[in-house]
Amino acid sequence: MRYCLLCFGFVSFSTAFAANVAVVEEIVCKVNGDIITRTELEKDRLDAEAEFRQQGLAGQALRDAVNASTRELLRKRIDQLLLVQKGKELDLKVDADVTKRLANMQRQSGISDPEKFQEYVRDHSGMPFEDYKNEIKDQLLIERTIRQEVTSSIKFKREDLEQYYNDHKDEFQRKERIFLSDIYVSTEGKDAAGQLAAEKKAKDLSARGKKGEKFSEMAQTNSDAQDAANGGELPPYEKGQLRADIENAVWDKQRGFVTDPIKLPSPPGYYVFKVEDHQQAGLAAFEEVQNEVENRLFQPKMDPAVRAYLTKLRTEAFLNIKPGYVDSGAAPGKNTAWEDPAELKPETVTKEEVAAKPRKRKLLWVVPIPGTNTQAPGTSSSKN
Repeated sequence: MRYCLLCFGFVSFSTAFAANVAVVEEIVCKVNGDIITRTELEKDRLDAEAEFRQQGLAGQALRDAVNASTRELLRKRIDQLLLVQKGKELDLKVDADVTKRLANMQRQSGISDPEKFQEYVRDHSGMPFEDYKNEIKDQLLIERTIRQEVTSSIKFKREDLEQYYNDHKDEFQRKERIFLSDIYVSTEGKDAAGQLAAEKKAKDLSARGKKGEKFSEMAQTNSDAQDAANGGELPPYEKGQLRADIENAVWDKQRGFVTDPIKLPSPPGYYVFKVEDHQQAGLAAFEEVQNEVENRLFQPKMDPAVRAYLTKLRTEAFLNIKPGYVDSGAAPGKNTAWEDPAELKPETVTKEEVAAKPRKRKLLWVVPIPGTNTQAPGTSSSKN
């Protein structure tokens, strides 16, 4: 029997004891108060492989893509944790947005019962409902943090935007196009009373849109279409690409126009359209494409700005990475050496060795106390 200094007791390191010891989870990285595990990285690798397969990759091309992706998995996990932690530190509020997004999903699924909806989410996401909800919250925190801390600092002077426009006028030549958003109220599978209720709902939404109520928000909370989460936004259409009844209702209308409900057979239901923009053929005026120009200049600056911000967060963070794992976004000069007291080897000695070891007594009264002066034993601090 040996005495384990780390365990503060007597233990017998038998074969049976060792056989019962198992590693539940391997921590590969510590980021402030959070951890990244080997299981999480393996899940990310499998997700990436599945996505590459959906893209049609196979054989060596698939292996190369997975290997390249694997080298970035730890960096991405660290990026996400740092941004979520920063969002919480900034006290960014996203709970209302999480609730809204889940409500939209529930409405689109057509499942009113909360428990059945949670089961639906588990079946489609492959994770418990609360985990899925937390993932949405983390993603919104990441987006809000980047928008507040990085995006807001990237600005352009008007003369720079105009210069880009003048240098790329050939890219702003276009055909006549119309931009629409829609709200769809389904009548599929509904009886006569249900169809009347759908028609009434569509008329009400049309009237609200004509009065100026925000169309995208109405679409998010009322539309049965797949594009509801995006506010009903549709791709641009050229002349002749729309159904004749829809084109006749919107083509000659100006931006902001909202249609009466239009009943369509497939998918069956009532549609309300809003004209978001109507671009004429020829060279677009600068004012018409100013946002597009800004977006073109924005993206090349955005990625380096986000990377620089994440490097700053790494520099300020407590970050430990286990040997064998590499953070491809590491901050230069940052010490991320692995430190884990649990991995210290226990020092063992015999009971007799402990008893024979000379002991030194510590006298608490000679230990200096901050803010006081230490004097030699036997001297007095009192004044005569």
